[in-house]
Amino acid sequence: MTEQTLSSTLSARDLEAIEARKREQRKVLISSIFRYIILFAVGLIMLYPLIWLVGASFKTNAEIFSGAGFWPRSPTLSGYVEGWKTSTPYTFGRFFLNTFLILIPKLIGTAISATAVAYGFARFEFPGKKILFASLIAILLLPNVVTRIPQYLLFREFGWLDSFLPLWVPSAFAGDAFFVFMLVQFLRAIPRDMEEAARVDGANSWQTLIFIVVPLLTPALISVCLFQFMWSMNDFLGPLIYISSVDKYPVSLALKLSIDTTEAFDWNKILAMSVLTIAPALIVFFMAQKYFIEGISAGGVKG
Repeated sequence: MTEQTLSSTLSARDLEAIEARKREQRKVLISSIFRYIILFAVGLIMLYPLIWLVGASFKTNAEIFSGAGFWPRSPTLSGYVEGWKTSTPYTFGRFFLNTFLILIPKLIGTAISATAVAYGFARFEFPGKKILFASLIAILLLPNVVTRIPQYLLFREFGWLDSFLPLWVPSAFAGDAFFVFMLVQFLRAIPRDMEEAARVDGANSWQTLIFIVVPLLTPALISVCLFQFMWSMNDFLGPLIYISSVDKYPVSLALKLSIDTTEAFDWNKILAMSVLTIAPALIVFFMAQKYFIEGISAGGVKG
């Protein structure tokens, strides 16, 4: 009798524990479903303009503004086909080529010059270092538009107008203060043990930089190149000021050109070319996303 009572008591406790566990699991499940619904709704709101842009590029010109939906009723590629031809003697392929002719030297120049200058600031002591670094921070806070006129006058004196040189040369001389500052912060977080060991083995400063520091800087350098890639792809004002020949236009000016040359805009063409214009930046971002996040979180923009 006593054993039966104990057994029934334990069973009741077990049942109560099982019920409590089930209630806890239900709470966790409901909480997870609620969080996912909120995340999905916020994500959809944030991505809606991009999704609408892609959907609208497959619509006819008359259908684009007939509703807020992004799914085309009668999908068509006419926007891509006609938009690629442009209203100029050149196709959009020429403008993409010009964009990469601007981008690639800028990326190479930025990576090399920003690394060398940041290494000097982070590892060496020299007269006027504090003043120069303070000037770097001041330039970082200065709006780009302030230097446009003196830069334009300087490049005009050099005879560089209507060429890619005004867009290349500043990057080759560490003209982007943000990237130098970013790499300095990253270098300050790297211990100097390996560099000192390399110097003991007879390596000079350049050898230490190239063979020891640069491999350690890879995530930060990828972040720098990715930032420069996206900013240069989206740069409209720089090419507008310095380039006047249509055959040298990048895609940012070509899009504006396609709006200016017609009275009644063919929006499906413009939206289709806009999708193609942002595609390289998105592809590069997703390919380098791992290194980009690592470079940022490892100290690139902290402090």
